[in-house]
Amino acid sequence: MSEITTETPVSLSASAAKQINAIMAKMGRADFLRVAVEGGGCSGFSYKFDFAEKANDDDLVIKRDGATVVIDEMSLEFLAGSEIDYANELIGSAFKIVNPNATANCGCGTSFSI
Repeated sequence: MSEITTETPVSLSASAAKQINAIMAKMGRADFLRVAVEGGGCSGFSYKFDFAEKANDDDLVIKRDGATVVIDEMSLEFLAGSEIDYANELIGSAFKIVNPNATANCGCGTSFSI
């Protein structure tokens, strides 16, 4: 497991870190937010957010303000240069990925193409 806390290929916004910490406090058991990219979705790839109690040896570990995010090596190829954010908007609140590699996104923001 490689821990990177300064310059990382993926960044974590302050609002995302705050929300991760709030969720973890309510759950009381998971240690990490796991972010992954999977095939599928209306644009070809989709983002998956899950909670995990351990990181794998090849995971990238990102820490900010007490929150920890892990990303597997394969997903990192699609997420390089991205920011994990948490948006609280009129239509709802959700984690979102600002991905400069995506050439198209679906309306819901959870699916993209490269």
